[in-house]
Parts: sequence; C-alpha cells; structure tokens
Amino acid sequence: MVTINYETIQFIKRPRTLLLIALVAISIASVAVFGLQEGLDLQGGSMINLHLSEAVDQDTMNTVTAILDKRLNAFGISDVKVRQSGSQDVIVEIAGVKPEEVERIISTPGKFEAKINGQTAITGADISSVSAAEVTGNRWQVPFSVTTEGAEKFAKIAEGQAGAKVEMYLDDKLISDPELDAGLANGKASTEISVSGGEESKQAAQDKATEIHTVLESGALPVKLEVNGVNSVSAELGSQFEQGCLIAGLLALLAIIIVVSVKYKAPSLIIPIVITTLSELIIILGFASIIHWNLDLAAIAGMIASIGTGVDDQIVMTDEVLARRDRSDRKNIVKTRIKGAFFIIYASAGTLIAAMLPLAYIGFVRGSTGIGMLTGFAVTTVVGVLIGIFITRPVFADYMETFLIQSPKNKMQNVKKGETKVRDKKKGRKTIAREEAERKKKRR
Repeated sequence: MVTINYETIQFIKRPRTLLLIALVAISIASVAVFGLQEGLDLQGGSMINLHLSEAVDQDTMNTVTAILDKRLNAFGISDVKVRQSGSQDVIVEIAGVKPEEVERIISTPGKFEAKINGQTAITGADISSVSAAEVTGNRWQVPFSVTTEGAEKFAKIAEGQAGAKVEMYLDDKLISDPELDAGLANGKASTEISVSGGEESKQAAQDKATEIHTVLESGALPVKLEVNGVNSVSAELGSQFEQGCLIAGLLALLAIIIVVSVKYKAPSLIIPIVITTLSELIIILGFASIIHWNLDLAAIAGMIASIGTGVDDQIVMTDEVLARRDRSDRKNIVKTRIKGAFFIIYASAGTLIAAMLPLAYIGFVRGSTGIGMLTGFAVTTVVGVLIGIFITRPVFADYMETFLIQSPKNKMQNVKKGETKVRDKKKGRKTIAREEAERKKKRR
C-alpha cells in the first residue's frame, strides 16, 4: 500500500501546486478535444503571399480577406486560412491543394459587368445570389439572380433590343456574349439571368463554370492584387518534418535527464526537474490548442528553447540552495537563496522576452514571409518563458522549501554528503590520514 507523508500532502495542497495540476489537466483535455493545429510545413500545403496594389484601411482589408475566404470556400477548399499582413499584404494558407489551382481564383479582382450596346445593364453589385453551374458537353451556364433595382435597370436598357448582344465582362475580359432573348426585351423586369459560354472540352467547360460561379458568388475585390510569392511543402515532406520534430523533442528530453542525473545524482532532485519540465511542455501545448496556434517548425523550435531555458532556471535555483554549507537556520537560508535565484531568473526572462518581441512584431507586420516566418519561434518562446516564471518555477521553489528544509538528515544534506564523499575519494590516503590525526588531537 502506498503511503503519502505529511510534507507531500502539504505540498499538494498549496495553491500554486493545485493551479499547476489544474492547468496540466486542462491542457491534456484541450489537446484531446481540440487537437493540435499543425502548420503547413508539418501537414503539407501551400502559403500564397498576395500583395495589394495600394495600402488600405482596416475596413477595406476586412472586405478583401472576407471575399477571398468566401471564394476559396466556394471553390471547394475547406482547409484554408486567410489573414492580413500589414496594410498591403494578405497571406493565404491552403492544405492539400496545389497552389496553381487557386492562384487564378484569388488573384482575380472579380469585377463583373453586363453591357448592351455599350451601356452597362448589370454590375456585380446587382447580383443577389448565384445558382449552381450547369455543364452540358463543352457548354457551360451559370444562372444568377439580381436585385429588384438591378432587374429594373436591365429591363430599361434591354427594352426593344431583342437580338442584341449581351456582352458579359469579368475584369474587363469578355466571357460571354449571348443574344438578348425577346422575353427579356419587353421592358418587364426579370430577376433571373444567366451567363453562358463554350470551351474546347468538357473538363475545360467545368473549370470555367466553377471559376465564373466562384467569382460571381464572392463578389468583386475593392482593390487589385497580385501573387507575390508561393511556398509549398508536400504532404510527404511534412510527415518527415513531423517525425523529425518528435525525435528532436525526445532527444532533448533524454539529454535533460542525462545532464541533470550526472550533475545531481539524487532522484529527489532529478525527478522534480523532469516532472516540472514535462508539465511546462504540456501547458504550452494546451495553450496552443486552445487558441488554435499553428505549430510549425519555428514554433516547435521556440518550444524547445523555452523548455531549455526552464531547465536552466531550475538548475540555477537548485545550485543556489545547495551552495550554502551552513546548517544553522536552514529555512531562512533556503528561502533567501531561492529569492536570489528568482532575481536571476526574472532578469534572464526579461532579457529574453525583450529580445523576442521585436522578432514577433516584425512577423505580425510582414506576415509569414522572410524573417516574419520566425514569429512562431518568438511567440512560443515568450509564452513558454511566461508559463515558466509564473507557474512552474514557483511550484519547483515550493518543492525545495517543503522537502529540502528538514533535519540534518534531509535530502539536501544527503546530496551534499554525496558530493563530500566524491571529494573524499579524490583526496589521497596521506591527506585523509593527516586530517584524521588532527581531529584526534583536537579531541584530546
């Protein structure tokens, strides 16, 4: 039967320990329910950088991103992310789709016009809904509905123009020019209209119909944009990256265990350091899961860096406590040493965060291109450091105060005795004999 001593119960009851346990449990549940959102370099996909023709305000940028998101979803792409990068760039991330399949869709301004004898009868703003595209052989047709105002405007211009060409333009390019039916030239408003055309093959007709349907349904972009760059990672390469990250993480954990074991040799210190490190890692993953943060290679590198910083901090705290040989007033000594260690830890954390913030800012301004790709590294490192100094380090300090402040037979003394034995082994026999003789003289 496993028994828990009084010190352990008191340690678990401490508010900071309970908070850590709760956060670890919540993080595990979050990862289990929401999962981890992998970046494109882990799951495979493409990142397309779109550059707007001019800088725009936030409202216009919101319109651009909303239209692009609507277009890509209408095009049949479900796993897509569209986000702004500054005031003149948009980043589009797609998974499992070749970039050339969507470049044309997202870079098309989508300006639609229907003209009769040079007069604009309908614009994209008049379209209220778009029906499913129809393909018969190599012919395609996209029916759509217009608003009442649009229908009245079309009826007025089309009246008496039976047989005239209805020239339909998309981004100033003629896509269809059917003859005006007599039923639409009688001056009566009709909200049901269609655009149609023919291609060289059925597949080409299907592709054209899908493109026209997508652009008409999403509407026109308020500004022109162009593709400024495309980064692609295959699914196979992403899987290799994922396996590599897992191996790197396990090796890092193994290295931590080896270094700490060699340095302290006492399970009472090794196990808490490892548990604290794992807790910090779990909380970081839980945080990423809750906010749907992309875990790309840069973010994983930042996670490993923050974990390494955490282990360094725990070693600093442990060394500060074990450095004092005086056994008198042990409780005050340990607390004073821990306070001194925390001063070093806070100073180090502040320096690291200050170094990471400019990198994070550049990433948010420039987006995931160039140096901005390191945003994940900066943000994950900062989050890991903050979790460490405010949650896991204080709990580790509580552990040392609880279990290393005891009688002379406590674990701290055992560790020091172990160190003394190692030093004694390094002494020569003559030195040990001389010290023993001196002690006997003092007793006499």
